[in-house]
Amino acid sequence: MGRLLAKFFFVDDPDVENEGSSSRYRRMWRNTVFAVAAVCIIPLLTITTINYYLYQQSFQKEITQPIQRITAITKRSLESFLEERISAAKYVVSRERPEDLFDSEKLAGIFKRMRQSFGGIVDIGVVDSEGIMQTYVGPYELHGKNYQDQDWFTKSLVRDVYVSDVFLGHRKVPHFIIAIKRDGEKGEPLIFRATVDIEGMVRQIQVAGLKRYSDAVLINRDGLLQTPSRLCGSDLVPFSGEVPPYSEGTQLFEDMKIKDRTYFMGSAYIEKSPFIFIILVEKKGLMAGWLAYQGEMLGILIASVLAIMLLIMRITNRWIMRIREADLRREATLHNVEHTNRMASIGRLAAGVAHEINNPLAIINEKAGLINDILDYSGDIPQKDKLSKQTDTIIKSVNRCSDITHRLLGFARHMDVKHEPVAIDSLIRDVLGFLEKEAMYRDIQVDMQVTEALHTIHSDKGQLQQLFLNLINNAFDAMKKGGRLLISIENRPLECVSITIKDDGVGIPKDDMEKIFEPFFTTKKNKGTGLGLSITYGIVKKLRGTISVESEIGKGTSFIVTLPVNRP
Repeated sequence: MGRLLAKFFFVDDPDVENEGSSSRYRRMWRNTVFAVAAVCIIPLLTITTINYYLYQQSFQKEITQPIQRITAITKRSLESFLEERISAAKYVVSRERPEDLFDSEKLAGIFKRMRQSFGGIVDIGVVDSEGIMQTYVGPYELHGKNYQDQDWFTKSLVRDVYVSDVFLGHRKVPHFIIAIKRDGEKGEPLIFRATVDIEGMVRQIQVAGLKRYSDAVLINRDGLLQTPSRLCGSDLVPFSGEVPPYSEGTQLFEDMKIKDRTYFMGSAYIEKSPFIFIILVEKKGLMAGWLAYQGEMLGILIASVLAIMLLIMRITNRWIMRIREADLRREATLHNVEHTNRMASIGRLAAGVAHEINNPLAIINEKAGLINDILDYSGDIPQKDKLSKQTDTIIKSVNRCSDITHRLLGFARHMDVKHEPVAIDSLIRDVLGFLEKEAMYRDIQVDMQVTEALHTIHSDKGQLQQLFLNLINNAFDAMKKGGRLLISIENRPLECVSITIKDDGVGIPKDDMEKIFEPFFTTKKNKGTGLGLSITYGIVKKLRGTISVESEIGKGTSFIVTLPVNRP
């Protein structure tokens, strides 16, 4: 990841010019990455979300439609099963005379024909208005039984056709009845009762294709199981779920809780009966495919976002680095322009000074030489030796003034960067010689510490003179009268020479440390232009060196310049 981040992203990177500019590039990098990432990733997330919900709806429809279809088919099957037996019982009641229904032999014939035509009929019988089983055909001893206190009997008296809930009754076996009411010979109500084996209904709800995580049952409207259930227990116990509200068609409930599990529940009310068909399918089993799809989609989304972010970071990194390089070139151009302007001004001044000073100096030098020649060819005259010494002093002073003017002209010359052997200690001594009078005037003590066998570097002498002149001038400005300047020169590993210029001046505030190399920034108030250290930094970079600064308020500042022995 570190390779994806531009060098300017790290404050302590030695290749980054300063913390102030690096923070600007970091902010630009961060804003660009966030903006482009938002433009790319938000549509991706939007499309993925829309696809997620559309696929979820499609998948849910795909898994719920079979449940609804099975529920509808089973509803029709159960209603057909009941309708056949109700129709058969109604046909018997309407076709036979009352006295024939009380005839055991004729009733046995009717029972035989019903069993042959319709399965699931356990027995039949006729109950009079007092609730007494007058005629009975079947495997149980129910002739003469009194049903007056039975719920089904009471309801059969007020309905022409009645289908009961599953109950145990006298036989203590789960069953339900179909009761058809008709009038007797004297107008009294008679009830023809056919008992239906519950197993016939169980076979009807054994829907093909139900898996181990599903169940199908019948319940009544009070919520009691009418058939055994794998999930809820045996028949005639309360159903573990909620009784669905009445509806003529089928219904589907997606979050039915039963024993801490969630089920899809399909339901249908069976017409002309108290029965409700329920099919339960565990949601976890059906949603396994959906969960797998969710995992795949999430994985693709994460991989896509990572790929997009990596690409954005790489492109932004390259783009910001190009902007940084352009800024560096612009700053270098500004430095060169300012340097050229300053050197041109100094050059014009130096040329004028040299012209105005060197001509009188030449005359003085010639006159002093003439005096020496006259003294040499003269005989013994009074004070000859004293006059000769004075003329020698004049000639030495003239030579010293000539050296100073030539040194000034050397600083004024602006030439392209070139390679030449430079003894760095001698070069700094020359610079100090130029500033000697200022140091004496301000009582500044200048000390140099040089290691033995110092490397001779190959660089540009004129640029180095300008570099150290700026740094020493800044150190003088920062120190009070009677200060001390220490210049240390030593060899460093990897064929480098390090020069440390340390003063005991006022120091640089921490808030200003990140700005000192920026153009036009100065701490000298009305005295400085803010270009000295900026030009110095440009010279160091041009010479393929590095510069760093350490400072503490009230204790002083150290500038450390490291230069390669052989500049690339």
